[in-house]
Amino acid sequence: MELTDWIIVLAIALILVAFFCTRHTASRSLTDRARHARGTRLLVQATIALWAALMTVERSLTSPGGVPFGLNLRPHVALAAAALFACAGCLWSIRGRQLLKQRRMFGTW
Repeated sequence: MELTDWIIVLAIALILVAFFCTRHTASRSLTDRARHARGTRLLVQATIALWAALMTVERSLTSPGGVPFGLNLRPHVALAAAALFACAGCLWSIRGRQLLKQRRMFGTW
């Protein structure tokens, strides 16, 4: 895939995150709005990290000549970087989803 295609995929993913994370926040308290903003930010970070992992794998393993500036990564280094991006993206995604959920009013024992 060309770099332009990758940027379009990222833009579509970020638009989807923005679409699914927008809600009417006028009736919420300041704490709930802050939680929602933090959760949305973490989901955006997760989207960018997972996009970077996919692009790293595609650019370095499937088309080695596709990496700009003549930077040729060894396959194990590229896989380690992609795994690091994917782990960070998964952690941010899990935490972001937790923050977007409604808080419980009363805790259960």
